[in-house]
This record gives sequence, C-alpha cells and structure tokens, in this order.
Amino acid sequence: MKTKLNSNPKGRVVGFDCHPDSFTAALLRGPTPAAALTEKIFNKVPLSQLLPWAKKHLTEEDLVVLEASGNSFKVVRLLATVQRQATVVESCQMGKLKEAHANNDKLSAVRIGKAYLAGTAKEVWVPDLLTQQRRDLMHIHRKSVKRDGQMRNRISSYLSDHGVRLAQSADLLDDQAVLQSASWTAREKQLLEGLLMDLHHAQEQRAHWESLIAQEVLADPLLLSLTRLCGVREIIAFSLGAVIGDINRFASPKSLVKYVGLNPAFDDSGEGIWRGGIGGHGRKDLRALLIEGAHSILNTDHPVAKWGRSLWARKGSRHLAVAAVARKLIVAVWYLMKGQWTQLEEIDPTLSRKLGKIISHVGAQGLAKLGKTRKDLRQAAGQSLKQGRIYQLDPNRKFTRQVQPKAAAEVPSNQIQALRT
Repeated sequence: MKTKLNSNPKGRVVGFDCHPDSFTAALLRGPTPAAALTEKIFNKVPLSQLLPWAKKHLTEEDLVVLEASGNSFKVVRLLATVQRQATVVESCQMGKLKEAHANNDKLSAVRIGKAYLAGTAKEVWVPDLLTQQRRDLMHIHRKSVKRDGQMRNRISSYLSDHGVRLAQSADLLDDQAVLQSASWTAREKQLLEGLLMDLHHAQEQRAHWESLIAQEVLADPLLLSLTRLCGVREIIAFSLGAVIGDINRFASPKSLVKYVGLNPAFDDSGEGIWRGGIGGHGRKDLRALLIEGAHSILNTDHPVAKWGRSLWARKGSRHLAVAAVARKLIVAVWYLMKGQWTQLEEIDPTLSRKLGKIISHVGAQGLAKLGKTRKDLRQAAGQSLKQGRIYQLDPNRKFTRQVQPKAAAEVPSNQIQALRT
C-alpha cells in the first residue's frame, strides 16, 4: 500500500542514493524544494560505514529518504538499529524526475530529497524481516515454475522439429519414453539427454521450494487458515502472506483490492468515460495467482462458483467472471486476516483432501528433517484450523466497514454487521 509522505519533517531530509557497495547522501534543510538548502553532501561513502556515519552525522529527527531498489529495505532496517528514521519512496516517479542529459550520485541524492519535500512522492511499505524472507521464497519459487515450463516447451519443440508427437498421456519426465519415441542419431540423443537433465533439475528445484512453502504454511496458523477458502491452497496462501504482510496497513477491503490490482481501470476525463480491464496496475504476481484460484473455483459447485457462472452467462465473458470471483476472494482474505472468525467443529472431506495434498508437497525429505510423520502433520494442522480464523466466502453478503479493535479475537460474532443485497 502506498501513502503520500509528510513534506514537513521536524529535522533535515537526507536524500540517499544507495548502491550495493557505497552510498551518497545529501543533507537538506528547509520546508519546500525551492527553500531547501543543501548543507552537505557525502559522496560514495562505503556502505560498510553506514552505521558509524549515521551516528556521527544524523540526529533522531532527521529523515533518510531512499529510492526503492535492491537493498533499500535492508538499509532502512540497519538505520533502525541506531534509532535513525528512514523511508522508501516509489522508484517509478524518481525515474521520471531524472534528467537525461546529466546525472550522477550527487544529483540523484538531492533529487530524492527534494521530491520528498514536494509532497508528491509515494511511500513504499518496508516489510519486516519475516515478510521479506517470504517474498524472496515466493519469487524464487515462481522462477522455478517458469523454468520448469520453459524446459517442457523446449523439449516439446525439439521433438516437434523432428516430427515426433507424444501421446497426451505421455510424461516428459519419463526419459525412456522420450528417448524411444524415434530413431535418434548419437548426436540427437546426446542433445535430448541434456534437455531432459535440465528438466529434471528444474523439477527438483521446484519440488524443493514447494516443500519449504508447504512446511511454512503448516507451521503458521494464519497462513493455514487461508486454505479454508475455496480456491486457496498452500502456494496461494503463502503468497498472500508474503505480499500482504501486515493486514492492518489496509484500512478496508477496497484498499487491498486496489493494492492487488483487481479494481478495473477507468478514465472519466472530458465528455467520455473509458473503462478498462484489471491489467497494468497493482501486484501482478499475486493477482495472477488469485486468477488461477478463481478459475478453480468456477469449476466447483461452491456458491461463489454458481454466482460467477451466472455473471458469465449475463455478461458473456469468462474473463470478467473470473476477475469478479478473484475480487470476492481477496475481500474474503481481508476479513479473515483481520481476525473475524468462528469456531470450526470438524474438518470436512474437501478440506481434509486439501490438507493431504499440502502434506504430500512436504515430501519424504521434508518429513525427515521435521522428524514427523504425515499423521503428525495432519493432526497438528487440523488442531490449528479448529482454533484459527474462519471466514465463509458468501457471494450474497456485503460487510460494513468497522473500527478494528485492539484484539481481533475479542470480536463477538454477533457484532459482525452484514447487509444482504
């Protein structure tokens, strides 16, 4: 979630241009970009000297402003250890302010500081360490999925180039079936064996990351509770936790919908009104996973699936219906993560099968590292779900906005106000 920054800090604004091995800082004093005076610029200071430099030259009232980049979040967390304030601003806007004919680290540091003072820059939420680690794992897993698909397509393309078409039931991971699909020359066989090795390696990497994700979901009650929602299993549940992080930074379901990018774009300028799709804004990575979940929901007999198919029939567009179901899904996630819950008395067969699939992705090696059996994990997961948050995805219900209490578990179920449409 992005919010506008306060352009009137108590102390100085420190424009901070950071690189992997060094940083440049510009100390600005003044209420506006025009009135701000550059007190001093520290150019190309080794990053290893960040904390001593901050203690010596900055006060607790100064605010360090960084452009979002690879190590900006780490810098913010490091400065927090010595009681120095820091914030990260959106890199897209900073790039637009860059002058094409002249640029260096000194100019960039001053530009970042003045952009903050102008009040037009937008803040990027700095994730805590656990959320950052989960985001890293999510991105690595998505890359392994992409690599797996690339290798499968490459092998299929190689076979097609040589006039070979495998049966639909054939598995590309079956080396013997692939190698015996035609009379290959020695060189062709060598190339095909190399492609199969790459595919097996991609599969091993994907299985490794999926095992870690499954273990993380089973160990975290909040992530596990998300799997109660139709269309959500361990990958989507983990990604929701990684991208959303602290749900309290979203004041309403609408703000979370906007953050993910499931609100349609529009342009109400001039005489005409243009309404577009959901692409081009928001978190594309999480939105893609929610769309996958929405597709799976439409193939069930869930009430939301019936609502989605009815919308599909009226509008004549499956894509529109899928996006609408995904929007309902992320709204349900907001209420669940906010702590509105009821007691779960038993694990139904559908949820039991879902737990079994999640545990199967842990794998034999994962179970051995945990020192547990499938039965142990199933019992622990069932107990966690019965004590955790539940939110039923009801297509006919709208919720009024409520003031978040200090303790979510203290919300009585009869205080959840609902309006039937």
